[in-house]
Amino acid sequence: MEKSYVSVFLLLVAISCVLAKDVGKKDTKETNTKPKLPQTLSRGWGDQLIWTQTYEEALFRSKHSNKPLMIIHHLDDCPHSQALKKVFAEHKEIQKLAEKFILLNLVYETTDKNLAPDGQYVPRILFIDPSLTVRADITGRYSNRLYAYEPSDISLLYSNMQKALKLLKTEL
Repeated sequence: MEKSYVSVFLLLVAISCVLAKDVGKKDTKETNTKPKLPQTLSRGWGDQLIWTQTYEEALFRSKHSNKPLMIIHHLDDCPHSQALKKVFAEHKEIQKLAEKFILLNLVYETTDKNLAPDGQYVPRILFIDPSLTVRADITGRYSNRLYAYEPSDISLLYSNMQKALKLLKTEL
């Protein structure tokens, strides 16, 4: 009886060793390939920036920190959104200025109709001041899509971000 216990024990040790070697091989293969990073709240718009998760959280943080809120409406599969995201994320001055905002990017519409004053299209960027007022006066260059920006409009977006901050200072 004792011999059978020893045999079973040795068999289990041998199986454990083989399985441990297989796991080790899989781990080294994974380290050789580029690891897939988990998706963050930035969704690629600036991973080093602090993003809020929900519209309600963003409003709360804007009001209590006295910082303006910048909301980016976009879709993951929209080529216009992707192009703007790439330019936004690579623009060092915009990334630096964005640190002064409460940031939210949405891939879905909210129930707040104030966030679609001229329709639901993407990409669109709206600014909300800490008094929770949508800044309808801060617009892009298109008369039919007031809050739309394209990659070529990145300097206008930067200027509008500065304007949102400047308006906040003059209101205080």
